[in-house]
Parts: sequence; structure tokens; C-alpha cells
Amino acid sequence: METRLRTATLADAPAINAIHNHYVRTCTCTWQTEPETDENRTQWLKARGPAHPVIVAEIGHEVIGWGSLSSYSTRKGWSGTVEDSVFLHHEHHGKGLGKRILAELLHRAEALGYHSVLARVSGEQAASLRLHESLGFIRSGLLPRVGHKFGQDLDCAYLLKSLRKP
Repeated sequence: METRLRTATLADAPAINAIHNHYVRTCTCTWQTEPETDENRTQWLKARGPAHPVIVAEIGHEVIGWGSLSSYSTRKGWSGTVEDSVFLHHEHHGKGLGKRILAELLHRAEALGYHSVLARVSGEQAASLRLHESLGFIRSGLLPRVGHKFGQDLDCAYLLKSLRKP
């Protein structure tokens, strides 16, 4: 069955939340330490406008991944920059799905007029670093030992994708 990407709806909130909460409980790919409720995730989706899309990947009617573009900062000087997030159901890694989601987010960012997309990646998340680099992101900085989860200090790698035309 074909995997399809589409804009998320409020009905997707529980599936998005289940995918995200798996990583909250098991992984340092998110530094969030407490699971979200479905209600909080629904409110998060409601608060997002067209400028900050959320997309889902689905097979049939099952959501197996999601991605979003979020404001990097509320300060006006950062208005052309967004931050990406990509999460896959843990049984759907290694199939190129993350790359499809991130590529779609980059396409939407460009269509929305953004000039830069940032990613903050836990330094130990080699797959996420490779994913971003495969789509032209450049490692732009490393903040050593700024995070803490599961009893370990974590580095934060910054990656940047410029959407500016030469």
C-alpha cells in the first residue's frame, strides 16, 4: 500500500501524540521529558496557522509519521526562519519516510517565503544528522552538554538549510 503525505487535521492529534510520546519515553531525539495529553496535542494543532504547517504520512488511514515547521523565535528579525521537526512511528524507520517528510517541509517552507530552516538535533542522533545533511543542511554549531535526559548530558547540534536563491 502506498504512503501518502497530507496536511494534518485535528483528527490526527492522537496519532501524532502517540508517535511523539513514544520518543518522549524512550529516546533523546526530543528533550521533552513528560508525555503530552491528546488534548494538549489537539490545542497545539489548533494554534498552528497556515504559516506553520503540520503534515502526516499515512498508509491507508494509519498515521505512521509526521513533521512540522515552527517559529524559531518570536522576534521579528527571525521571521524568515523556521525550525523543522520530523517523527516516525518506531516501526517505520529506514524506509526513506523521514526524507520524504523533510523534503515536503522544505518545499512548503520555500512556498511560504521562508529563507532558512533550522534543525536542533541531539548530538547522539546520528540518523537525524544524516537525514538533514542528505537534504543539504549544513552543521552550523554545537552546544556541548546543554541538555539532560535519562541521566546523561546531551549536546545540541544546529543544522541550517538556506532556501535563498543565489
